[in-house]
Amino acid sequence: MKGRVLIVAGSDSGGGAGIQADIKAVSALDGYAATAITALTAQNTQGVFGVHAVPTDFIVQQMELVLGDIGADCLKTGMLATVPIIEAVAGAIDRFAAAVPLVVDPVMVAKGGAPLLQDDAAQALVERLVRRATLITPNIPEAEVLLGRAIPDLAAMEQAARDLLALGPKAVLLKGGHMQGDELVDLLAEPGKLTAFAGQRIHTSSTHGTGCTLASAIACGLAQGMDLHDAVVRARAYVRKAIETAPGLGHGHGPLNHLHTVSEFRA
Repeated sequence: MKGRVLIVAGSDSGGGAGIQADIKAVSALDGYAATAITALTAQNTQGVFGVHAVPTDFIVQQMELVLGDIGADCLKTGMLATVPIIEAVAGAIDRFAAAVPLVVDPVMVAKGGAPLLQDDAAQALVERLVRRATLITPNIPEAEVLLGRAIPDLAAMEQAARDLLALGPKAVLLKGGHMQGDELVDLLAEPGKLTAFAGQRIHTSSTHGTGCTLASAIACGLAQGMDLHDAVVRARAYVRKAIETAPGLGHGHGPLNHLHTVSEFRA
């Protein structure tokens, strides 16, 4: 086991996204996952039916205790929901983990459409976390909110990736899964460099938690000392296999097979 990742995000009672997906992804890639839970959600594959925010002082206490004892080689943030939570998490990072690489997954909407970030929180997310991030991993709708404009095609994606980079993070992985067509492209923007990763769409409803899973898989790679490009390549391959071998659970957007890397002890 190599690479400690502290994940600051919300819980998914259905186990497919959020903290549960994060822990599975990091563990499947032989890292160590610790958590600070920001919200409890009541959800399944058909949607989010309730959200209960965790008090900010308790979120900070979770972060402080983990970082002061176990430590972290990378931080990953997911669902933060409100301005006070964003401010509290950013303040805790300032105090306890200012030099630790940070992957920000700007979670805004659940797969089923439920909002997971309050309307007034996007700017706080940019100012307090996006600007300091090692990597941000928005999908198209999230990037549209962050930039305040539509991203209708690949050319617009390329410009959006550059403009997101100009907000301050060291790198941007703009995910193209919401685009139309069978060939999908993710764009990795770094200073002076834009790398495209293309792949064929997998026609399946088992896509719940793909964003959480990908961001945590990349964070695990960074925690293990991989360079960013290699961490992205491994994480994308891991997520693709997890979608291809998904168990088909539930009646809506089903979970991935996060543990496809584990075979020795299967029944």
